[in-house]
Amino acid sequence: QVQLVESGGGSVQAGDSLRLSCAASEGIFNSFNMGWFRQAPGKEREFVAAVRRIGNNPYYADSVKGRFTISRDNAENMLYLYMNSLKPEDTAVYYCAAKRLGSGLYYSPGSYDFWGQGTQVTVSA
Repeated sequence: QVQLVESGGGSVQAGDSLRLSCAASEGIFNSFNMGWFRQAPGKEREFVAAVRRIGNNPYYADSVKGRFTISRDNAENMLYLYMNSLKPEDTAVYYCAAKRLGSGLYYSPGSYDFWGQGTQVTVSA
């Protein structure tokens, strides 16, 4: 059973930074590409960032490009999202997700097979 557990959310001011972490069950990083998504109240879940199993080729939503950085530590089974220059519109529940290699589109929530429980990020003006 694949398990993903996010942490690191919180309430911050606009312009602040946060680091989200996602701990994955042992062995998952060998078989999955990983992504971060977010969902604000009343809105659909949207893509934030994704990174392949190997290689330094991340993908970002236009809304976070230049401000957020996704990284993974395969040895520690950890996924991170470094968020800088946070804005009120970044307020949402953030989820990490795992996608089997070669399956679906990296920016589509429906392509992902496993999800964490989410962590709340609130950015006030």
